[in-house]
Amino acid sequence: MLMAALDSTIVATALPTIAGDLGGLNHISWVSTAYLLAQTVVTPLYGKLGDLFGRRIVLQVGLVIFLVGSALCGLSQSFPELIAFRALQGLGGGGLMVSAQAAIGDVVAPRDRGRYQGLFGAVFGLATVIGPLIGGALTTGLSWRWIFYVNLPLGAGAMVVLAATLPTAATRTHHRIDYLGTGLLAAALASLVLMVSLGGTTYPWVSSEVIGLGVLALVSLVAFLLVERRAAEPVLPPRLLTNRVFASSGVVALLLGLAMFGAIAFLPLYFQVVKGATPTGSGLQLLPLMAGLLLTSISGGQIVSHTGKYRAFPILGTGIMTVGLFLLSRLTPHTSSLEAAGFMFVTGLGIGLVMPVLVVAVQNAVGYEDLGVATSGNTLFRNIGSSVGIAVIGTIFATQLASRLRSAFPHASAAQLNTSHISTGALAKLAPAVRATYLGAYAGSLDEAFKVAAFVSIVAFASSWLIKQLPMRTTVTADGIGEAFAVPRTPNSLSEITRALSVLVGRPQMKAYLERVASEAGVDLPIASCWALVQLRRDPDVDLAALAKRRKLAPARLDSALADLAARGLTAAPEVRALAGAGSDAARNAALTPGGAAIADRLIAAVRARLTSLLEGWSPDQYPELARLLSTLASEVIPGSQELAATGTTALPS
Repeated sequence: MLMAALDSTIVATALPTIAGDLGGLNHISWVSTAYLLAQTVVTPLYGKLGDLFGRRIVLQVGLVIFLVGSALCGLSQSFPELIAFRALQGLGGGGLMVSAQAAIGDVVAPRDRGRYQGLFGAVFGLATVIGPLIGGALTTGLSWRWIFYVNLPLGAGAMVVLAATLPTAATRTHHRIDYLGTGLLAAALASLVLMVSLGGTTYPWVSSEVIGLGVLALVSLVAFLLVERRAAEPVLPPRLLTNRVFASSGVVALLLGLAMFGAIAFLPLYFQVVKGATPTGSGLQLLPLMAGLLLTSISGGQIVSHTGKYRAFPILGTGIMTVGLFLLSRLTPHTSSLEAAGFMFVTGLGIGLVMPVLVVAVQNAVGYEDLGVATSGNTLFRNIGSSVGIAVIGTIFATQLASRLRSAFPHASAAQLNTSHISTGALAKLAPAVRATYLGAYAGSLDEAFKVAAFVSIVAFASSWLIKQLPMRTTVTADGIGEAFAVPRTPNSLSEITRALSVLVGRPQMKAYLERVASEAGVDLPIASCWALVQLRRDPDVDLAALAKRRKLAPARLDSALADLAARGLTAAPEVRALAGAGSDAARNAALTPGGAAIADRLIAAVRARLTSLLEGWSPDQYPELARLLSTLASEVIPGSQELAATGTTALPS
């Protein structure tokens, strides 16, 4: 996850250096676009392939593809080579993101998955944020090629650990993979990105090449929508597009991707070329943008979780983002660092307000059967926006720069105006007047690009008003940075419910409920005794000593709990021995009496009833897999290690 997320943004601060070395400033956006586009189109496939063939092999294949692409990127000798190898890297990167998270389900119990998903989300978010800084440091200290080579030792270590520790899933889920739909979506997106990237730069907008790409994009998109109507498991079910919340959230997500990645990709150009910063310095200059984004994404997610109100956040966020982008369009060679930092901070505040809300709104608006695909669909829209947005902003920048230079130097030859291999070192050698004119044209071109992004952000602002406020399901919450960055996930409804419930059972309100559950079930037992009782009911041969160690429960406390159960006649007294020195055999020999089994069943039923109430509208009676999940969770969470540590062995109130 760390590698795949880093490579979404790590190239941003290296782009001017790469352009100066390999050329291709006019198509510099393709270094980022090729990776994001390839990653986007394969994301829906990897989850289902993992279900079919096992998570480990699919994750390993994705990792190999990613590492081969990384090595080839570092070895690239031309700009077209680098773009092609970045696409290859993206084909593997998409698999790393989805499969790494899906593997959690193979190795982590349901009640703990929310915590682990949160860790993965935090890794994704922070890697996205610090990518430009790391890329700048590597470019300055070593070479731009090391932003790709750094993946190799990390990936080799990951490969060894995966082979040694990740189990092969015992079950396989049959899927009918929508290869045709995926291919048509890839064709539509690639044609669109090529059209906006080549139009006005390599070819005139009215050329047959550009028009042909536009026609191909339109035909592929129409064919994609038709195929999706008949696909057994479509990448994007057309019925979701008729859902007002999903459609409006998708538009906002798409435009948000454009704004966020557009700003991250092109601000380093301003700082390095116009302001003369080093790659590391340009990465540091981006920190105000990241600070604003993190501040509002984390705080906004918490507010949504506590209030249940989400509609105001995308409206306010897109409004602030629009203001921030218009401020960025005022950057000049004479703008102070403090002013630029303020502009970026405002932009980051706006983006962060929107991010944690969109997935929450979508999950709250669809039925259980569409929960997984709606979640992944919203992320798909954001990734599409990122891919297309960087290409659009790159084209606007390149077109504006060429036009401004022709106006500033009307008598210069085409070779003299060629900016493909321009670098900060070459700029420093220009005459002061020529250099000032060039920097003014450069800054003005970036300003126009940000201005277009700001106008697009106005569309996002208008679209955000269409997001309808619905009563919040208890299972739908915003989980801070993990949910804010909306990591691509396998489109599986059950996995989404598992993640949401596992977050809820660790929240303070669930802890308070667990402290009352025994009395509600008519059982007056210390909470540690409740836990031991339920574990023995789940599996009479359970190794309680080992389980208690994993849950960070002291052996003495477990001894006390088992002695209490024996004294109450809930376990067979002759078979209960002190576990602190007896080892696992004693745990396996502790047997429940009929009375103990009945009390354990009442405890499990009480927690299951609580979990059922959290689902609000997703009745387990309609979905057998949900019923099985609730039974599993109910027996796992009575009580967890955190509750035991907090409450000790104090008897629960009656």
